[in-house]
Amino acid sequence: MDSILENFTKNEFISVCVRDPRLHKEEHWHTHVDYEICLHTNSMCFRKKTSYVRRRYSEFVWLRHCLEQNALILELPKLPPWNPFFSLKNTEQVIQRMKGLQEFLEIVLHTPLLLSDSRLHLFLQSDLSVSKIQRCAVGKTRYTVAEAIQRSHTGYFSRSEETASCDSDCESTTSSGLGASIDSAVGGSPLPFFPSSDKDVDLFSCLSESSSPITER
Repeated sequence: MDSILENFTKNEFISVCVRDPRLHKEEHWHTHVDYEICLHTNSMCFRKKTSYVRRRYSEFVWLRHCLEQNALILELPKLPPWNPFFSLKNTEQVIQRMKGLQEFLEIVLHTPLLLSDSRLHLFLQSDLSVSKIQRCAVGKTRYTVAEAIQRSHTGYFSRSEETASCDSDCESTTSSGLGASIDSAVGGSPLPFFPSSDKDVDLFSCLSESSSPITER
């Protein structure tokens, strides 16, 4: 039995890809960019073996802060630095941003201690906003972590604003989230949404070009 478990552990894999940057317009001329996170795994740690979600830079900042608080003895990987002049017109900036976000997730996902944090799983495999992830993780929602992940449509909802006070690239723990979720809808008009194409055929095409040339504020 031990040898079987050992062989299974050796064959476990977790693959993650950050790709497909998309720009969204908000009220008051604000914009934000989000990215598709593709996760594929056979690890028993994950409820879903394949999932797609969209997250923005400020949500990665929030996640890192949460993991840092929960794993004080670990030195967490850094995120790509905030850039006030980040633009989807600049291909090099976009590639470096996606590469940095992906490298951050790769290190996190291969650190066993961090895999016990339910907020990480909700971040990667649910459509909940970060505020609802926080509530769900401490048992303050009417659904469990497992239910939130299971009932997620793994990917593509219209995004709705929880706050308009912070732009897309600021290093804030406040975030617009991922729109429609299991809980009641948050006030505000849904933002335009652009689903990715050929997800199953090209799951890990990490450096796909953006269709929008608009500069992020």
